[in-house]
Amino acid sequence: MSIEIKVPNLPESVSEATVATWHLKAGDRVSREQNLVDLETDKVMLEVPSTADGVLVEIRVQAGQTVKAGDVIGVVAEGAAAAAVAPVAPAAAVATAPAAAAGADDDGQGPAVRKLLAELGLSASAITGTGKGGRLTTDDVKAYAARQKAAPAAAAAPKAAAPVAAAAAPKAVLGARTEQRVPMTRIRARIAERLVEAQATAAMLTTFNEVDLKAVGDIRAKYKEPFEKAHGVKLGFMSFFVRAAVEALKKYPAVNASIDGSDVVYHGYYDIGVAVSTDRGLVVPVLRDADALGLGDIEKAIGALGTKARANKLTMEELTGGTFSITNGGVFGSMMSTPILNPPQAAILGMHGIFDRPIAVNGQVVIRPMMYLALTYDHRLIDGREAVLFLKHIKECLEDPARLLLSL
Repeated sequence: MSIEIKVPNLPESVSEATVATWHLKAGDRVSREQNLVDLETDKVMLEVPSTADGVLVEIRVQAGQTVKAGDVIGVVAEGAAAAAVAPVAPAAAVATAPAAAAGADDDGQGPAVRKLLAELGLSASAITGTGKGGRLTTDDVKAYAARQKAAPAAAAAPKAAAPVAAAAAPKAVLGARTEQRVPMTRIRARIAERLVEAQATAAMLTTFNEVDLKAVGDIRAKYKEPFEKAHGVKLGFMSFFVRAAVEALKKYPAVNASIDGSDVVYHGYYDIGVAVSTDRGLVVPVLRDADALGLGDIEKAIGALGTKARANKLTMEELTGGTFSITNGGVFGSMMSTPILNPPQAAILGMHGIFDRPIAVNGQVVIRPMMYLALTYDHRLIDGREAVLFLKHIKECLEDPARLLLSL
């Protein structure tokens, strides 16, 4: 029995997808639940598994083509019936074969080629063909005729002219100047759309501050091993920033709000988006109810979401609904930047590289691990005073981590 492989129901707000990669070719055996093909939407990658054991006998939609929910993209012959079913050749190959046969004669050359050979008085056996299967094309014949015509003229030219011709020849270009044109991936197109939307609809402004991370660094150094033994994960900086952001959001709820038409929606929960860089682009999976998580839980959740993001395994639920986002350009060496909002969120925190710098502490110049912080916010909803105080509160929580324990 033949089973049609159909595009599954697409996530809400997604109308179509692109066939990204077929993991098998026609004629390959498949197992039940084995992933046959990846479909790329503008938000997530979807796997389409086989619903039975058998053989993939037909691929109807090739990589790069657009599909919609319910479209048939392939056929699997199930069980014992698979042995009797021959794989279907790609449509392009089937269509080409008869056309080639109809236009060829006994010596394998098409009528246009035979006519041109006769007009020029040339023999097909003297010319090397570049067409399919080594057959001649009209361009092969014309190029051969041109070379034959040029040969006597070159032989008759005075030898003395050779150096002049060589001197007149253009110099070889050092290094290839290549270009490659490829279609923009759906996720990259969606990222571009969202960034332009943010620039066009929000009154974005960025405020900066700097934070001394010595206290956080001391805690990480002191409790590194016992923390890893207790939680099975390393104690990083991100968990401290998430906790500090939650405390600041509680103190300044407008930063955790969003605009919906003419209404302001104040969220009574703290779903923190954490930006993750992948081969497909930047994605922002969401850490749900971050206020209820300890440092160990946060580190585990961020690690799991990052792994899923890089393996293209994130679900729509994990990518939607955040109330505030954090992005860390410091992992790439960024010193300072202005992050762009993740609509409909009203603010985003930008972390940067940690660099040892001289600062004044109690009248003394000391070297401390310093990081610049950036808060981009929607000025339609958040006043400058709130934004500055919000960022200042994050700084205070990180420079005195006891505040996180005491919710101060």
